[in-house]
Amino acid sequence: QVQLVESGGGLVQAGGSLRLSCTASGRTFASYSMAWFRQAPEKEREFVTAISWTGGNRFYADSVKGRFTISRDNNKNTVYLQMNTLKPEDTATYYCAAREFLTGRTEADFDSWGQGTQVTVSS
Repeated sequence: QVQLVESGGGLVQAGGSLRLSCTASGRTFASYSMAWFRQAPEKEREFVTAISWTGGNRFYADSVKGRFTISRDNNKNTVYLQMNTLKPEDTATYYCAAREFLTGRTEADFDSWGQGTQVTVSS
């Protein structure tokens, strides 16, 4: 497992942008598939996006496709989530998750989690 720390959350107006970062400890970051999930108040945690350990495959939830972009910088042990054209319904706590090699789209697919960073989009 790796230790994950998210940053970059905050308050933004609808239509604005934010970039979240998730930095991992350890020396094997390059072998981990990474993902972002989010949880809105009184809702279940949901998948947002994932990137394979090679960086060659990316997956997005339909609700964010075309607006959010996941990327990774293995030299910095960091995965990013660029969020554009934000909507009030994007308001949630965003969590970074990791799993060695294989990626996935459910919580059960990942075994390392960050503490989350809050994103609030005002209308």
